[in-house]
Amino acid sequence: MKPNSHRLRSGFTLLETVIAIGVLAVLLTGFMVVFTPAADGIRKSINVQQADRFASTLEEELVTPRIGSGGQMDFRTGFDKSFDWIMGSQNVANALVVYQYRGRPNNLRPDGTPTPEPNAIGRLPGRDYIVVSTVRRRNDPRFAEDLAALEGAVYVVKCTQLVFGANGLILSPQPGSIRDPKPNGGAAARPDDYPEAVIAFTADFHMMPSKDPGFYTGSAFNTRFQNARNPVFSRNLAVRR
Repeated sequence: MKPNSHRLRSGFTLLETVIAIGVLAVLLTGFMVVFTPAADGIRKSINVQQADRFASTLEEELVTPRIGSGGQMDFRTGFDKSFDWIMGSQNVANALVVYQYRGRPNNLRPDGTPTPEPNAIGRLPGRDYIVVSTVRRRNDPRFAEDLAALEGAVYVVKCTQLVFGANGLILSPQPGSIRDPKPNGGAAARPDDYPEAVIAFTADFHMMPSKDPGFYTGSAFNTRFQNARNPVFSRNLAVRR
């Protein structure tokens, strides 16, 4: 009696193995072609969400008077603050920084912002700390405090007023100043000198390369600020009296 050939056969032949590997390679290639653009789209959507969040934080903070580090209100009105911060943002001494940090929701500073939570180990997000987006001037001592609880990168914001040109709104040819936006309008030294109800401006966000507090107090920051030319993203915004 002859043995059954189907019983004696075990495993796969070399040809079958090669064919299986080829099919698998084709499937993996197709998967990567479909998945890679989707992953890039997810990353871009997250970046757009973060950009929108920072732009909204800047717009809101500009019109929010707060108690300064000296214990007094820093500006009389939100428009006064906007005028001063937009005009001063091109000066390294008054540079605006926007960032996120871990804050204690039940422990507020006199200006209404949560105190930073430097240690996230063993802390429960949403209960022990929340992630806060904020904007400060670089020389604000509370910025140095927040760096100990930083979440993500720090961005410097340079604001340039939008004024009317021959074909509509254009960037002001005099960054670091606020002027009557009408053609040939003069400079306004104070908010009361500004004739319009709205200041339109472009905010350019530049990512900083360091989270070290020493970077923001030394010459390295000054050099980086002065050489910042290509923003990570920009937004056209406006503030109203």
